[in-house]
Amino acid sequence: MSEFQELVDQHYEALYRFAYSLAKSPDRASDLVQQTFCVWAQKGDQLRDRSKAKTWLFTTLYREHLGQVRKQSRIDDRELGDVEHELPSHQPHAARQLDAKRAVDLLNQLEEIFRVPLSLFYLQQHSYKEIAAIIEVPMGTVMSRISRGKEQLRKLMEDQNTLTLHAKQI
Repeated sequence: MSEFQELVDQHYEALYRFAYSLAKSPDRASDLVQQTFCVWAQKGDQLRDRSKAKTWLFTTLYREHLGQVRKQSRIDDRELGDVEHELPSHQPHAARQLDAKRAVDLLNQLEEIFRVPLSLFYLQQHSYKEIAAIIEVPMGTVMSRISRGKEQLRKLMEDQNTLTLHAKQI
């Protein structure tokens, strides 16, 4: 098996989940991942320390996403958040799966500045240092954004629980 194929096999799913959390569209997420591996095919040999390939891939994917957002904003002025797609449906297994979907749905409501570090930390299990390298901000900023994002997510969950409880009382 080639080194490239091993890299794809090892990181495709995690990159897709991250891309989906950014793009909120299965098609756009697939395009982002494909473009990331195309860039690797063109420039991956420039990476001296192969142990940093995962961080390099996530950084490249994030940069590709930012480039698409910039390009889209030049094409039209509509908000990216105006068009949301639901996650693919899965067979219901347990309440835990519903809670996970609810958490991801709520995570997708956060501003990108908080959603990206939270997704990388909790969904992709990156360290603060890796996240700082991927989104090119200081580690303290990553820690702050994760903390603020968790607080916003907690508030969204509380607000949704209050609405659900109120609806059941009616």
